[in-house]
Amino acid sequence: MKHFSLGRAFVPVMSAIVLIYLLLPILHVIVFSFNDSGRNNILWRGFTLRNWENPCGAPQVCTAFGNSILIGVVATVAATALGTMIAIALVRYRFRARSTVSLLLFTPMATPEVVLGAGLAAQFLLAGVEKGVGTIILAHTMFCISYVVVAVKARVASLDPAIEEAGRDLYASPGQVFWRVTLPMLAPGIIGAALLSFALSFDDFIITNFNSGTATTFPKFIYVSALKGVPAQANVLASIVFVSALLLVVVVQMVNISKRKRLARV
Repeated sequence: MKHFSLGRAFVPVMSAIVLIYLLLPILHVIVFSFNDSGRNNILWRGFTLRNWENPCGAPQVCTAFGNSILIGVVATVAATALGTMIAIALVRYRFRARSTVSLLLFTPMATPEVVLGAGLAAQFLLAGVEKGVGTIILAHTMFCISYVVVAVKARVASLDPAIEEAGRDLYASPGQVFWRVTLPMLAPGIIGAALLSFALSFDDFIITNFNSGTATTFPKFIYVSALKGVPAQANVLASIVFVSALLLVVVVQMVNISKRKRLARV
């Protein structure tokens, strides 16, 4: 019979406590999406499915959610395209101020969001640009590019140049080598960077609040509604996002496990 060891039990117990601590807010959001809340959603008043049957029941909640999706998609596409090109240029080519460019790309990541948001707001004001969805997209694209460059740059640096040279030896044009050899090998890093960019854009409040004008995003809607309790419909939409992300992770893991099993049989 094995003796109980406090040292062995410490790590699993602490891991469970930390996991519960992290998941409690998510559990609260899911549970209160079924709350028969009425005018506020602070206290539990009873179970109902009415919120899930009509997620757009709260005023402006679906408009704000749709704006966040639109902004996130557009900013992600723009940041991923630009960040991927910058990452390839920084790794594959030598040019003046290369190290300076690499350093400056980290500036948006290191700068506090309050400073970044206020600075962008001042620039839009000086340029006479009306704030709205367009300015939010520009702001989100700007700070997402840095994260894309960091993620894709690591992937580019890990590629074996001999594989691309083999494609050129087989008389493939530079374009064919890029689209059929380089891009597929970069795909995992690009997809990961795109997902990270979308999550950062969808979740951002501080920079958005400085540059949104009258436009409302989902985080801004929740912040304004927090004083009287976030509407249950907002909890429904948040729960849908969480479950969708969880399912995506599970599907990707299952696909990877299936690929590893197939490769093991070969």
